[in-house]
Amino acid sequence: MESTDQHILALLARDGRMSYTEIGRETKLSTSAAQQRVRRLEQRGVISGYHASIDPEALGRTLMAFISIRPLDPSTDEATPSLLVKLPEITSCYSVAGDASYLLKVQVATTAELDALLTKIRQSANVTTVTTVVLTTIFQDRPLIEPE
Repeated sequence: MESTDQHILALLARDGRMSYTEIGRETKLSTSAAQQRVRRLEQRGVISGYHASIDPEALGRTLMAFISIRPLDPSTDEATPSLLVKLPEITSCYSVAGDASYLLKVQVATTAELDALLTKIRQSANVTTVTTVVLTTIFQDRPLIEPE
């Protein structure tokens, strides 16, 4: 991948709403050339989308936890994510190697809500859980690429 495209990716990773004019200024391209490059990156699937970053505190969901789960019946392992997708407190589900089968990232308001969610997870998916509560986020969602 060309260094100019990498630079564009780094800029958009920091600010997905950056204008084509600003991208052009930063990369020494014309506005139309910057737009064409971004469109090509989108068409090639290098840029897979844009999203709004929502402050969990604004929604009252300040407690983040990671929950490792393992099905009690290994033959039901592949069905587990489809049983959990309807729980909105689960923001991410990762298939992992190791002692657990899946790692869930959850956002709730209180420890009581976390306790209730753990009960729902165990009952609906027939799994064991190990929970880690996040105290402080040092950094998160760092861009995969930085400007040179």
